[in-house]
Amino acid sequence: MTENNQTSKQNIFSLFKDAILGKEQDFTQGSIGKAVFMLAIPMILEMLMESIFALVDIIYVSRISVNAVATVGLTESVLTLVYAVAIGLSMAATALVARRTGEKDGKGANQTAVQVIFLGVVISIIISVIGILYPKEILQLMGGEPDLIAEGFGYTRVLLGGNITVMLLFLINAIFRGAGNASIAMWTLILSNGLNIILDPIFIFGLGPIPAYGVEGAAIATTIGRGTAVVSQILVLFFGAGKIKLVVKDLVLRTSVMLNLIKVSLGGIGQFIIGTSSWVFLMRIMSEFGSEVLAGYTIAIRIMMFTLMPAWGMSNATATLVGQNLGAGQPDRAEKSVWITSKYCAIFMGIVSIIYIVFAPTFLSWFSDNPEVVKNGALCLQIMAAGYIAYAYGMVVIQSFNGSGDTKTPTYINFICFWLFQLPFAYIMAITLGYGPIGVFSAITLAEILIAVIGIWLFKKGKWKTVKV
Repeated sequence: MTENNQTSKQNIFSLFKDAILGKEQDFTQGSIGKAVFMLAIPMILEMLMESIFALVDIIYVSRISVNAVATVGLTESVLTLVYAVAIGLSMAATALVARRTGEKDGKGANQTAVQVIFLGVVISIIISVIGILYPKEILQLMGGEPDLIAEGFGYTRVLLGGNITVMLLFLINAIFRGAGNASIAMWTLILSNGLNIILDPIFIFGLGPIPAYGVEGAAIATTIGRGTAVVSQILVLFFGAGKIKLVVKDLVLRTSVMLNLIKVSLGGIGQFIIGTSSWVFLMRIMSEFGSEVLAGYTIAIRIMMFTLMPAWGMSNATATLVGQNLGAGQPDRAEKSVWITSKYCAIFMGIVSIIYIVFAPTFLSWFSDNPEVVKNGALCLQIMAAGYIAYAYGMVVIQSFNGSGDTKTPTYINFICFWLFQLPFAYIMAITLGYGPIGVFSAITLAEILIAVIGIWLFKKGKWKTVKV
C-alpha cells in the first residue's frame, strides 16, 4: 500500500513537472483526467500569479489613502471594458486556434494568431487616445469625488493609455492556450506580474532617483511589467519551440481569416461587454455609499479574485479541450472533459467558500484598519462566497460554449442574468428599498447562480457540438 502511494506521488510529481515545463501533448487522445491536469496546472498557476499581484498591488495602494484604493476600483471598473474586448477576442483566438490544432492544421493556426494580434493593436490604440485625453472626465463619470479625481487621475491616464499591454498579453496567451502551450502563457504572466510586484513599491513610494508617484506609480509598474511580458511573448511566437511558429511572411492581412475571427469574437465581446458594463453600473451604485464602502468592496473583490482565478484557469483548460476534441471529431470526449473539470472546480470552490465565510473579517483586516472598510468588505466577501459552487459550474460550462466557438449562447445568458436580473435587482434592493451595499452584494451572487442553472440546462441540449468555425 505504501509502495503504491509512493508510486502515485511520483507519477503526480512527474505530471506536474511536465505540465509546467510544457511537454508536448496530444489532448485529443489518452486519459481525459491527465489532459485536464496537464492543461489546468499551468493555467491555474498563471491565474494565481495574476491574483497574487492584484493582492500585493492593493496592499501597497491601501498604504497611500482610502481615495487611492477607491481610484483603483473606479478605474478598473472602466478598464473591465477593455478586458471585455480582450477576453472576447481571446475566446475567439482560443476556439479557432484549438480547432485548427485539433484538425492538425498548423498553417491555419498561425494565420489566426496573426489576425488576432492585428485586431488587438487597432482596438487598443483607440482606447489609449480616450484614456490619455479624458482621465478626469472618466473618473467624474464614474461618480468619483473631486479630491479622489485630483489624486487619482494620473493612475487612470497611465493604465488606460497603456492598455495595449493588457490587450496583447491577453490575446497572445489565448493563442498559446488554444494550441495547448499553456505553460508558455504561464511563464509570460509570471514574468509580467513578478516585475509588477518588484516595481510597485519603487514607483509608488520612490527609490533613489525615482520619485514617489503615489497611486500613479502602481499604474506605471503594471504597464512596464506587462509590456516586458508582451515583448517576450512576441519573441516566443517567432523564435520559440511552441506549436505556433510565426515567420515574417505570415504578417499580412488575410480578409477571410479576419472576418471569421470577428464573427466568432463578436459573441465573446458581447457577453463580456454585458457582464463588465453591468460591473461598471454596480460600481456606480456602490459609489453612492462613499469612499469607505467603495474601498471595502474593492478589497473584497481583489481577495475574491485570488480564488476565482484558479477556477478561471480550470475553465480555460476546458475551452482548449473542447475546441481541440471537436476539431478531432470527438464531441463525446469534449463533453466528458467538461463534466470532469466542473467536478474538480466545484470541490475547490466549495472548500474556499467555507474559509471565506468564516474568516472574511480577518482577511479584510490585513488590508485596512478602517472599521467601516473592513465591515463592508467582509460582508461582500461572505455573501459572494455563499455562491462559489455555482460559480464553479457556471464558469466551466460557459467556457465550454466559448471553446466550441458558440459564443452567442453565453451572450444570451449574460444578457438575461446581468441586464434583466442583476442590475434592476441591485438598484431596487440597494437604493429603492434602502438595503444599501448588501443589496448589490446579493445581486452579484444570485446572478452567478442563475448563470450556472441556465448554462447547465443549455449545455445538456448539446447544440454546441454542431458549431462550425
